[in-house]
Amino acid sequence: MKVRLVWVGRTERGYVPEGLEHYLGRVRRVWTVEEVVLPEAGRGDPAHQQRVEGERILAALRPGERVVALDERGKLLDSRQFAAQLGAWRDQGARQVAFVVGGAYGLDPSVRERADLVLSLSPMTFPHQLVRLLFAEQLYRATAILQGSPYHH
Repeated sequence: MKVRLVWVGRTERGYVPEGLEHYLGRVRRVWTVEEVVLPEAGRGDPAHQQRVEGERILAALRPGERVVALDERGKLLDSRQFAAQLGAWRDQGARQVAFVVGGAYGLDPSVRERADLVLSLSPMTFPHQLVRLLFAEQLYRATAILQGSPYHH
């Protein structure tokens, strides 16, 4: 299965790219991972930025791929449930899953509507840069669970 990570805005320097490389490097041992970095809207009120970024996200998504939108208002799954969902899609023959992290103002409703799953990492609000790192670790953890690795304990 191919994993596509659709991010709005470049990843900032420092611990985030280091952590991403660490966890995504481990995921790449099992699945193909593609990072798609979309430009931030940059100007305008938050609703305008969400709308512009939402249009860019929707244009980057591929027909037939499963889409998971990360949003604080999404469904809360524990790590095993998340792994089970990925495993179910894999077993159903899904070839690609796109995970979407919006910009600083979050996702436009149109992106949430397109998603097969709207997933929350927590009811707390995190910077979108940190969400990338937290999600990369959870993606690796799900991969480890599906492989029966002792990483998840």
